[in-house]
Amino acid sequence: MQDEPKSPDDRPRRKRHFLLRIDSWIDSTVWNLGFTLGEIWEEITIFSRKFRVRGCKRIGFELAGEAMTLGTAGFVVLLALAQPAFEETKEDWRNRGDFAVTFLDRYGNTIGHRGIIHEDSVPIDELPDHLIKAVLATEDRRFFDHFGIDFIGLTRALSENAKAGGVVQGGSTITQQLAKNLFLTNERSIERKIKEAFLALWLEANLSKKEILSLYLDRAYMGGGTFGAAAAAQFYFGKNITEVNLAESAMLAGLFKAPAKYAPHVNLPAARGRANEVLSNLVQSGLMSEGQVIAARRNPATVVDRADVKAPDYFLDWAFDEVQRLAKDGKFREHSVIVRTTIDTGLQQAAESAMETSLREYGESYKAKQGALVMIENGGAVRAMVGGRDYGESQFNRATRALRQPGSSFKLYTYSTAMENGFTPESVISDAPITWRGWSPQNYGRSYKGKVTLLTAMAQSYNTVPVRLAKDYLGTEAIVATAKKMGIETPLRTDKTIPLGTSEVTVLDQATAYAVMPAGGMQSRRHGIGQVLGYDGDVLYDFNRDEPPASRVLSEQATSSMNRILTQIPVIGTARRAALDGGIVTGGKTGTSQSYRDAWFIGFTGNYTTAVWYGNDDFTPMHNMTGGSLPAMTFKTLMDYAHQGIELRAIPGIENPLPTGGHKGTEVAKKDGEPGLVLVRPRSLSAESTRILRQIGENLKKAGPLAPAGTKMADAGGTVSETEPAKGAPVITPVSGELRR
Repeated sequence: MQDEPKSPDDRPRRKRHFLLRIDSWIDSTVWNLGFTLGEIWEEITIFSRKFRVRGCKRIGFELAGEAMTLGTAGFVVLLALAQPAFEETKEDWRNRGDFAVTFLDRYGNTIGHRGIIHEDSVPIDELPDHLIKAVLATEDRRFFDHFGIDFIGLTRALSENAKAGGVVQGGSTITQQLAKNLFLTNERSIERKIKEAFLALWLEANLSKKEILSLYLDRAYMGGGTFGAAAAAQFYFGKNITEVNLAESAMLAGLFKAPAKYAPHVNLPAARGRANEVLSNLVQSGLMSEGQVIAARRNPATVVDRADVKAPDYFLDWAFDEVQRLAKDGKFREHSVIVRTTIDTGLQQAAESAMETSLREYGESYKAKQGALVMIENGGAVRAMVGGRDYGESQFNRATRALRQPGSSFKLYTYSTAMENGFTPESVISDAPITWRGWSPQNYGRSYKGKVTLLTAMAQSYNTVPVRLAKDYLGTEAIVATAKKMGIETPLRTDKTIPLGTSEVTVLDQATAYAVMPAGGMQSRRHGIGQVLGYDGDVLYDFNRDEPPASRVLSEQATSSMNRILTQIPVIGTARRAALDGGIVTGGKTGTSQSYRDAWFIGFTGNYTTAVWYGNDDFTPMHNMTGGSLPAMTFKTLMDYAHQGIELRAIPGIENPLPTGGHKGTEVAKKDGEPGLVLVRPRSLSAESTRILRQIGENLKKAGPLAPAGTKMADAGGTVSETEPAKGAPVITPVSGELRR
């Protein structure tokens, strides 16, 4: 019997039946799964009711549950906070100080040392027992009992400080202080304290107590430009650290708290008083008896008589970082080197004196406690750097690390971008109210002048004009790009407020960028290291030899236009107090941030560029200090000194760039009734003598080697002649090498 032929609809029908079966299976499976899970949950609920707590006990369980929830959330927050701290440990932190660097100034004089292996580090087991006890009794009595953070000691310190009405005890452990020395700065901020706490825990987990104590004794600043107890013992007592007695150990232990205040070569009575406190700490902590310390009380330590010559410590710290950067970049491999820096000790002392005198005379009335300054010679060499008032009190370098709002001094980059885009100092733009995405900036006096030239707008520091330039013509990205090309290394934001200087920069950044103007639009190539030498005399690194030549960052037209504007600001603008004596042409710009938290003046001549900043570490406002007041006055004090007796250079692109009479140095004398400090630069050589000696030096560099007697040489005209020795001069014969006359 033959099969009946299949209908064409059979195949689709079977496919539909198959899909229906799958759908039915999914529905039944999901329902069964849900039913089963519901039964399981009901059983769990019934079982859990057996453990239900009622009455007063329930409060405890509820609190425990909330504590677990908050604890979990807190753990996540702590983990997030710890991440930035642990980032600091990724580098080879153990060998950060594994350099022995002797620093020379620009003239070859020794100005300081940096690096741990400079003063051979002594193992902790070889240090005198009384030195270890003195340090522990004074800095961290519970060092061997805590895990990096001493909550008992912190509570005790808070209690004592509350009783005294001020800070008389610190709560930081030795581990926390080491974390700060190894990884962080002395900047006073909550962020730094959080990092310090996490890093202290990390150090305790990765190092033994003995290693932590050894590193602390090796790396702490001890005053007098010394780091570590071994270097301090050599500097103050002229002996090895293993040979110090109890009185000397007490004096060294007293330096950790405030090395500048208690440095014995500066204030011996204060150092001895502090040492006596350390001896009392030894007795109170039970580490020694009164009978053991009585001899040290009666015979306090004496120190080596040293002249109070201040080292440029802020500069040396920055230069040491630069040495390590160059080594990391493969410029040289040796770690024991001699570095010839660019610092001029005369200008450095003048810079420190100008800033300190300004703060002493006006700081209280302006409510300003800190300042920073960088001076760069045109060509890029850093000649002076002031990172704060007192290195012993705070080693935080405000010139290179503090990020502060530049205010109107940032307008340099906005106007420079405009000049690159076809504007001129005579271009007219409206000084009128403006709103940009809900933001309405105002001028300092809350008044508007209508149509003004760009020269007038920048000289008078009108705020609406740069904002209008950025909004209608330039864009913030172009302004930021110009700032980076000119030398700003700090990351910058590109928001709408950037034309008025709301993005933070450093003092060194500002000095670098403004130095482009007297360089004619070329890179300023800031640097603090001229040469790195090995102890065998080999030149391992030479800035002029190993660094690329300066490239152009601003066109000649834009540079000329900006210099025409900037040189008018000390004449008709906001920086009249910055105008130098002797008719020396000066350019620059003032800057004042919101609520008077920062005050700037950055100015230049044909010879030097100097950036000056004043403010407070805790960002509290000053009392109406503007960039045209104390910063401009400090700039003038230093620059008047710097230009005494030197050959003046011209600022490019302006008319009459030099005083009448040409390249003559200026002499500054204090006028009757003139306020402020006048520094007088000591004279050694006249400007003309200096110029001639420099020319001789350049000629000697270009000259070839001396030829021995009898050598035939051709002059410029092609005439061949035979050299002869001078009459009576000793001669070494080429063959034998013997000396003959």
